[in-house]
Amino acid sequence: MYQTLTFLHSIFRWLVLISLIYSIFRAYKGYRSNSKFSKTDDSVRHWTATIAHIQLFLGIILYSKSPIVSYFWKNFKVAKDTGDLLFFGLIHISLMLISIVMITIGSALAKRKETDKDKFRTILLWFGVGLLIILIAIPWPFSPLANRPYFR
Repeated sequence: MYQTLTFLHSIFRWLVLISLIYSIFRAYKGYRSNSKFSKTDDSVRHWTATIAHIQLFLGIILYSKSPIVSYFWKNFKVAKDTGDLLFFGLIHISLMLISIVMITIGSALAKRKETDKDKFRTILLWFGVGLLIILIAIPWPFSPLANRPYFR
């Protein structure tokens, strides 16, 4: 089960990134050209937040089943000084929770804005910050915090 969750979480990461980048691109384009906030824009906003929430759900299950996280909490005094253990035990989940909160707030605020330009600007800002945090929190193969392969 742990390997399946790891695989799903790794694959879903790419869906989150693609949907966020696409959503930010549409918001930027709409904001710059004063476009009407279309039904497609609203669907992209909605599905981006939904994909992020599915990833969060997978991540929380994975977190609860992870032997790394279990070891981290059982041996906190020693593990907190080890980069990989601290990253997966605390940093990764904290940053990802913050990013999902940012995306959720941005989606909810954009839905309630009066003007189309405000909707695009809200998505651009909140999703952009969420994406930045996610990019920092992903254990890229080149990350100085902790690293994993692109696909597991």
